[in-house]
Amino acid sequence: MNFNGVDHSRLVQRSIRASSSADSEFAKVTRNEIPIVLVPRSPSIVSLALNVPSGPFVLYQRWHKDMGQLSPGVIWFWPFWNRISHIVTRATITYNAPARDCPTADNVMVNVDLSLTFRIGPDADAARNFVYRLGAHRFDELLSAETEEAIRGLVYSVTHDKVNDLREEFAMGMLSTLNSKTNMYGVQITNVKITDVQLPHDLQLRLERTTAFKTKMGEQEKSHENRVRVLEDEATKELETIRKSNARKLQQIVAEQKRYEIERREMEEKAKGEARVQEVNALTKADVALKNAKGNEVVQKVKARQNAEALLKRTQVKSQTMKIEADQKANVMIKNSEATLKVAESEAAAMIAKAEAEAEGADALAEKRRYELEWARLKVLEKIAGKGRKFITGDKGEAILNDLVPQAQV
Repeated sequence: MNFNGVDHSRLVQRSIRASSSADSEFAKVTRNEIPIVLVPRSPSIVSLALNVPSGPFVLYQRWHKDMGQLSPGVIWFWPFWNRISHIVTRATITYNAPARDCPTADNVMVNVDLSLTFRIGPDADAARNFVYRLGAHRFDELLSAETEEAIRGLVYSVTHDKVNDLREEFAMGMLSTLNSKTNMYGVQITNVKITDVQLPHDLQLRLERTTAFKTKMGEQEKSHENRVRVLEDEATKELETIRKSNARKLQQIVAEQKRYEIERREMEEKAKGEARVQEVNALTKADVALKNAKGNEVVQKVKARQNAEALLKRTQVKSQTMKIEADQKANVMIKNSEATLKVAESEAAAMIAKAEAEAEGADALAEKRRYELEWARLKVLEKIAGKGRKFITGDKGEAILNDLVPQAQV
């Protein structure tokens, strides 16, 4: 079906002779038919080799039971009980769905061209789900019905002059709606776009004239705005001139104020300088007087120290003199005492010598008498010994021995 050069796409399932030609068959689009599923013919006998394409999903069966996906490559010895059931494209497909004579809210018929892109996947389970639960033909019917219903619902919700304003909003809403209905079958809608919106010819001309008039009105408004802007600019310039004049006067006043402030500061600084000089002079005088007082104090302290030292020296000399005199008197007395002592010692020595002489004479007489007595005792002992042994006992014998022996030892 063709509407003003835009064809309505059809999604189909196509039979092919061999799986090796899958890529070229997917690329063939005739009469606006887009093949998305290919079914190769089954060999009646055993095949020595089977070429499995690497691009699409390749599903196979064994005794008509689904066995899942075949890996790409060459399979040697392919028996007749195994067969490739479906080859599902992985490519992203662009689907055109034009809608004609859609009434708007103000009962204006418009034509809307819609284009969407989708892909089957992302894995083999999604491809199996699509093939066995939906199929290419039913999927084509589902997309056609859903897109036309959505377009008519959108167009009917607005007036003819607002249709173009809802393109983006419609695309987002349509994408969400289609994905909610096709994701369960392993199909992902990636993009929805309204490519064109056509109004009736008379209405289109009227809208174009209205647009031209609006454009002219806009130009006049811009011209008026430009003139107003020029007037505003002139007024702004005059106002700016007044402001600059006032600013210059204000600057002059500020400059005079600053000059007066500078003069006042100079007078203050001068007064402060004079006061500082007077203060320094007063401090200098006070410092000189203080130093004089300190000097006088030092002089007086020196004089007092000198007087004290002189008095101390006089006292020391006097005491030294008295000490020397006392020492001299003591030495005289010591000499006198020593002389007296020597005299006394001489007299004592004489007395001692006299006593010693007398003692020596007494000792000589005592020795003589002791010698004579010793001889007498020896004679007695000799007599006793000459008469033989004697036994003397008792107190008398002991007394006799005591009298004899000690005196003999002495």
